[in-house]
Amino acid sequence: MIRINLHLHSTSSDGVFSPAELVRMLRKNKVSIASLTDHDTTEGVRSFLDSCRRHSLRGVAGVELSSLHQGEELHILGYRFDLDHPELNDLLTACRNARCERNKAMCERLTSLGFPVSLEEVEARVPVGVAGRPHIAQVMREKGFVPTEQEAFLRWLRRGRPAFVPRVLLPAESCIEVLRRAGGLPVWAHPLTSLSDPSELEPTLDRLKEAGLWGLECWFPGATSAVTYRCLVEAGKRGLYQTAGTDFHGRAGRGERISGCVVEDDLLPWAWFCGGRG
Repeated sequence: MIRINLHLHSTSSDGVFSPAELVRMLRKNKVSIASLTDHDTTEGVRSFLDSCRRHSLRGVAGVELSSLHQGEELHILGYRFDLDHPELNDLLTACRNARCERNKAMCERLTSLGFPVSLEEVEARVPVGVAGRPHIAQVMREKGFVPTEQEAFLRWLRRGRPAFVPRVLLPAESCIEVLRRAGGLPVWAHPLTSLSDPSELEPTLDRLKEAGLWGLECWFPGATSAVTYRCLVEAGKRGLYQTAGTDFHGRAGRGERISGCVVEDDLLPWAWFCGGRG
């Protein structure tokens, strides 16, 4: 058995801890293999991999891309890609620009609603990386507009609330294809939390597999044993690799675990998986 965590977020996106802090925590929790998968950015990956080497932990280059597939927002994890691949970096730039435009529009909506929040205040929360709604919520709490960041989402920032602005997303198939061309391994993250209709799991997997999907995240937060079993079976039917991660952000009160998941030694070809670029 081996302890892994292939889904982690740092201060380069919406996580609480820096890449180096994450590695120290992973080491303390006896995690053997880990990947930093920040949202739409690889800014923290080199620091993460350097820290992994210093602490004798096997680290894998990673990213989590937000995408659109038939009206649903799907998150595609990428592993072992070339950090300097021009096309992938162009895609990440487009994602960051879309996030920035959305942040600006949401700040303008909040200001018009009587809660003055500037884009500069939001982006100051992430000196290196990508800002998002969690950082808007931080500013709202710090300025006394809401008692908690959760309240900011519940009343103002989530879909259907007054300050929500949808983000322009790239097609899931395009994200998968770019990751493949960058030498990466695309994996669909927390699949059944992404779909409004769970019966769409199988046809969605078929379409994503055709585009080049490499794996399916089968162990993820909120997944019951029945959900994990279903994911394992459907991935196996399609020859997809099965991965595990806790989507760790480090926020208090959410029951997040950095300790990862204990899986069989032969779940993935580990020597090859961890020997990729980065």
